[in-house]
Amino acid sequence: MTATPHRAHRIRTLAAALALAAGSLVAVTATAAPAGADAQTCEQFGSATTPGGYVVQNNAWGTTAPQCVNQVGDGFELTTADGSVSTGGAPKSYPSIYAGCHYTNCSPGTVLPKQVSAIGSAPSEIAYRYTDGAVYDAAYDIWLDPTPKTDGVNRTEIMIWLNRVGPIQPIGSKTGVATLAGQTWDVWKGNNGGNDVISYVAPSALTDLSFDVKDFVNGAISEGLATPDWYLTSVQAGFEPWENGAGLAVTRFSAAFN
Repeated sequence: MTATPHRAHRIRTLAAALALAAGSLVAVTATAAPAGADAQTCEQFGSATTPGGYVVQNNAWGTTAPQCVNQVGDGFELTTADGSVSTGGAPKSYPSIYAGCHYTNCSPGTVLPKQVSAIGSAPSEIAYRYTDGAVYDAAYDIWLDPTPKTDGVNRTEIMIWLNRVGPIQPIGSKTGVATLAGQTWDVWKGNNGGNDVISYVAPSALTDLSFDVKDFVNGAISEGLATPDWYLTSVQAGFEPWENGAGLAVTRFSAAFN
C-alpha cells in the first residue's frame, strides 16, 4: 500500500515559523508540567514531565480537531484523537514521549544535545499498544544536527517504524534493507523539504524493541546523512495518526546516553 509521501516535519517547521510571526511561539514551546502524578493535556502543544524525567507531548500540529494524551508513568495513552486528514498527505499529529530538546522544551537533566562521537552507547526500550479503527504509524524518531540545536528542525531525521496501518508510507522511496537491533528493516530515504529523512520500516508489526540508538545513528552516517561530529539532540517515541487513534499508547519508554 502506497500513498504520496507525507510532509509531516516540513509542515511542522512552517507551523512554528507562522507562530513566531504571530508572536505566539510560546504555544509551540509549552512548558512541561511538573513531574509527579499522571497528567492529561488537551492543549495543542501541551506537555507533561514523567517521573523518569521524560516529556510527554500532545503535539497536535496538523489538526484543530480535539486530541488529548494521558501521561501514565513513563508513557502515555492517546485518549482523544478526533478527525482525519488525507492519507496522501501529512499526518495530523505526533503525540509522543521524548528525551532531549524539542523546540526549546528540554527534558529535565538531559545530557542532550551531545556529540555523536562522545556517545559510547545509547540503550533504549520502547513498548507500544495498538488499537483498531485507525490509520497511523508507530514511530521512534532520532534527530541529528551539525550544531547542538535545542530549537527548530534538525538536519537529519531517523525514523524507526515499528508498525503502520493503512495506505501510508515513509518519505521518499525504498532503497534497500538493513539488519539492526536483531531485526530486518526496509530502508527508505528522502527529503521533506526541510530535512533529510531515513526510515527503517518493520515488515510486520512489532510491539516492543530494545536496542542501541547508536546503531541506527551509525546507519545514517553510513548512508551519508550525518557524521560523527554531529549532535544527537533528541529521541522520541509515539504515533503519527491520519485517522482517529484513540487508544494508542506507549506503555514503556527509556533512553540513556553513555
